[in-house]
Amino acid sequence: MFKNLNINEKQTFKFHLLYSIIDGIIMGAFILNEFVFIKSLKGSDIQLGFLFQFAIIVFLISVFLNELIKRIENKKKLLRFIGYLSRVPIFFFFFFPNTINEISSNYHYLFLGIFLFYYLANPIIFPIINLLLKQNYSHKNFGKLYSYSTSIHKIMMLITTFIFGIILDLDNFSFSYIYPFLAILGMISITFLSKIKYEEKIKVNKIKVISSIKDSFLSMIYILKSNKPYKDFELSFMAYGIGFMISYPIITLFYEQVLELNYTSVAFYKNAYNIFAIILLPFFGKLMSKIDPRKFAIITFISLILFIFFVALTEKFQIYKKFLDIKIYYFLIISIFFHGFFAATMSLLWSIGSAYFCKKEEAADYQSIHLTLTGIRGTFAPFIGIAFYEIIGFFYTFMMAILFILIAVFINLISLKK
Repeated sequence: MFKNLNINEKQTFKFHLLYSIIDGIIMGAFILNEFVFIKSLKGSDIQLGFLFQFAIIVFLISVFLNELIKRIENKKKLLRFIGYLSRVPIFFFFFFPNTINEISSNYHYLFLGIFLFYYLANPIIFPIINLLLKQNYSHKNFGKLYSYSTSIHKIMMLITTFIFGIILDLDNFSFSYIYPFLAILGMISITFLSKIKYEEKIKVNKIKVISSIKDSFLSMIYILKSNKPYKDFELSFMAYGIGFMISYPIITLFYEQVLELNYTSVAFYKNAYNIFAIILLPFFGKLMSKIDPRKFAIITFISLILFIFFVALTEKFQIYKKFLDIKIYYFLIISIFFHGFFAATMSLLWSIGSAYFCKKEEAADYQSIHLTLTGIRGTFAPFIGIAFYEIIGFFYTFMMAILFILIAVFINLISLKK
């Protein structure tokens, strides 16, 4: 692995790998957040919608934060400050009660506030990570080294999710002492990242922030107007995103209210599709470079339709067997195949799909448009799902989500014909 690396790459990879290991542990626990909120804290459906929304709407301010990042020369200092600050509120979990009888609505709001504050750091931390790695990894080794760290990150997530699920079944309120420990790990991981060598090479044009943001929005509008294939691609993503965000919080409620899954069972289903996705990633990585991203998007969206469809069928045919402490529903097992298929393809489509429609130097601009549109649909789509579920129930809400994703498929088909 290290044979063809220079000293700087070896040093950078060491710190990047340490960060990935620790962050994988943290994200493996946080992947159960929504289920913790519903099952342990008995939060409301609307509040669950907000919890899901927080991780997405933070992208709305990415254009503002991008200007902030450009103007601060000591980016490693900014990384440490934001990284440490965003993890401090997690220590408040230590003061959460240990029984449901002591839980009040104030703790629901505190839970939501802690994670909103945590997610707000992502639009700053993620770009800085990319800056650190791009400056230190050569073009030849960047993909290879990044894939190694990503694979380790996912493996640590799988292990942690499974173990944390078992612990939560033994004690539904174990998160109250595990989350503060994760906050400490989060600070350690940020410290490792900040040790990566970085030098500011580009002098920033010191125009006013307001003028710079205005230019960014005008550029966004111009790109969408002038690049028709890209506009179609983003329109399809908008329709897909609405369908996905309608279904995602509803699936969490469905697991808890209809299927009555315990934490171990939820961890099993989340791990199973992720394992399948890891296996499929190399194949789809090769395929992605050979076909139009709109065709690739059609494959991705159809796999999501089939996943949601088989989850919906589970409500009609609740046939399962118990293995150890895990409820194995037959139709959910089928859905795992399509969920893994979707996870593998979407991780690629999301990361590099937009870059297909532009020149190399425009890739960041195109991806920032993609993220901004994600934030826009994140402001309303989860609540559409919650509202319709309360009116028409789980099954027909799932069908509505499928309808939006079908629209996304047809947008790409028509675009390809033109």
